[in-house]
Amino acid sequence: MNSVAGGGTLLTFPALTLVLGPSAAATVMANGTSTIALFPGSVASVWGYRRELLGTWPWIRPLIIPSLVGAAIGTKLVALRDPKEFMQLVPWLILVATTLFLLQPTISRWTGIGKPHATPSWGSRMGIIAFQFLIALYGGYFGAGIGILMLSTLALMGISDIHRMNGVKAILASAINGVSVILFIWHDKVNWQLAPPMILSAIIGGYVGASVARRLDKNLVRYSVVAIGLLLSGYYFLRIYRA
Repeated sequence: MNSVAGGGTLLTFPALTLVLGPSAAATVMANGTSTIALFPGSVASVWGYRRELLGTWPWIRPLIIPSLVGAAIGTKLVALRDPKEFMQLVPWLILVATTLFLLQPTISRWTGIGKPHATPSWGSRMGIIAFQFLIALYGGYFGAGIGILMLSTLALMGISDIHRMNGVKAILASAINGVSVILFIWHDKVNWQLAPPMILSAIIGGYVGASVARRLDKNLVRYSVVAIGLLLSGYYFLRIYRA
């Protein structure tokens, strides 16, 4: 799913909550374990786009620090605060991620992803950097849907080649997820019985997905992700707020 359209977190997170149990602490553990499981996919994407990444440092440099700082703050918030706070936000987080996938084509048209852009002014660059910090903050806290947000940011930065954009996005996503992985491990928010087989499955799935991605209808996959996300958010709204 991540290879074709994204949204893998919308499957791994609820699957983990089903296995680990309904408690607030287990929900945070599911979040950390899901992040660990999907992290190799980000790193593999960087390697896959290694040729397109040549000469992209001028775009990466202003965004890497806000990515690292935002991810650290977001992960600290979910790891150190009362787990019940995160549990209360779960249905909203899933709904936000689902909405991002639903609106992905509209966001792409609005920001002109893949089209030439003028070099942003100094003020615009500061706004883009601030927005990247917020994306990383959300990414460190939950993470689903950050890809389309970062593509929009990179389009506004003036990158017109979609493959170079995906390469830079892979670098920034790896930075965000890498910080989260370190902090989730540091704060003991990973289930090490479930994480290794999920990591292996994610690597295999990413390899298989990359080989069949060109033959699949991305819109069909996206709308399937949206349907799953809406069902899951409705389920969590009922389970958490009814209780």
